[in-house]
Amino acid sequence: MTVDVQQPAADERATIFGPQLRATSTGLLILVTLIAFEAMAVSAALPTAARAVHGLGSFGWAFTGFLIANVVGMVTSGQLSDSRGPRLPLVAGMIAFLAGLALSGTATTMVQLVAGRVVQGLGGGLIVTAIYVIAGQVYPERLRPALFAATSSAWVVPSLIGPAVSGLLTQHASWRWVFLGLLPFALLAAALLGPILRTLHPPAVPSPLARSSRIAWAVAVAAGIAALEQAGQHPSPVTLALGVGGLVLLVAGLRPLLPTGTFRLRPGVAAPVALRGLLAGTFFGVESLIPLSLSVQHGYGATAAGLPLAVSGFTWSAGSWWQGRVDDAAQPGRRVVLVRAGFVLNAAAAAIMALAAVPALPGWLAYPSWLLAGLGAGLTMSSVSVLLLKYTTDADRGADSAALQLSDATASALTTGLAGVLIAAAARGTIGYTTAFVGLDLTLCGLGLVGAIAGGRARAPEAVVPLP
Repeated sequence: MTVDVQQPAADERATIFGPQLRATSTGLLILVTLIAFEAMAVSAALPTAARAVHGLGSFGWAFTGFLIANVVGMVTSGQLSDSRGPRLPLVAGMIAFLAGLALSGTATTMVQLVAGRVVQGLGGGLIVTAIYVIAGQVYPERLRPALFAATSSAWVVPSLIGPAVSGLLTQHASWRWVFLGLLPFALLAAALLGPILRTLHPPAVPSPLARSSRIAWAVAVAAGIAALEQAGQHPSPVTLALGVGGLVLLVAGLRPLLPTGTFRLRPGVAAPVALRGLLAGTFFGVESLIPLSLSVQHGYGATAAGLPLAVSGFTWSAGSWWQGRVDDAAQPGRRVVLVRAGFVLNAAAAAIMALAAVPALPGWLAYPSWLLAGLGAGLTMSSVSVLLLKYTTDADRGADSAALQLSDATASALTTGLAGVLIAAAARGTIGYTTAFVGLDLTLCGLGLVGAIAGGRARAPEAVVPLP
């Protein structure tokens, strides 16, 4: 009787770094940090690497290959998690990520370098979705907000210091260490996760969503995203046609991969998936043009123009930490309020950025603007992840977690692609730069307001009352 009474109290004091979860949490966060570094920070080393292996003509494939494989990995991981449990995709993801680092770090040709990036992307996609499934299977609901706060910080830190570290390694050691230097950390993460791997189990009833055809649809989505990015970065009649074809592939592939009702923001798992896309599209779309806007419109140097992106990382972490302190059991409606607040902050930030993009107005408005955006993103991104795991089922956790990641990647690609089209039009003189910057910011301000209004739909699915 004494044990039964004391156990809940012990559980109430548990944290993600408590004795039972410390190794698992540390291992997962190391993996997320490494994936974030390869996704965001490696860009400082890739030009040097491409020149060293005589492959500048194929430079773009080092990014495109990573992106395509990452999307395929997300969906594959969801399917495997729902049919066989998260152990297989996590182990396969770690092996693939390690192999990709080794391939890239020892590359002597551009083909090998690109192949390494593709294998890295596949491994990263497998791992990220598996982490969501593990969060739902291993961590009690009370600790999930704190876990997502920590994983958000694990993405933010590489974005802040990663490019500098990557650049210093490339300049003073070798670009190869940007890849090979991560191998010991990946092996450490694998060792820390060893004990928990033995406890992971497949769902009692395999999900009907766990179909191999989903991987083919994921390939279609990845190809569509790549085509749209190419069209946005290099507009021409040929790439325009490519972009239209990419859009068709994207829409066709998304329909079977996203939960039913995603485009209508149906309460339950569909609404968090849709809201994740709306937030990612708003935030990353505006962010993609901030340095260029400050440089072209106000003459800022590279450091000053890029500073808003750096400072937003701190407020993003603060927002994630804040949502992690919410007790969902004691304040059941509080998380939806945080979701809507995050959208309001991002809409306001986009509106202020529209003002900062006008040459007659002060460019320093970008700094407070993007502090607000980072805070809002931290509140909303982590909160919709918490809500997804709250509303999904054991059988569908993998597919729904993959859909969340897919929504994020797709919306970001669409809005950054739109930004590229507008800037290309401004460079050709078709429209003015002020029109391009302000037009994008106001459009995405509207998208943020849509998210703020629709955020109230991030609630539990309505119960079906049987007919008498």
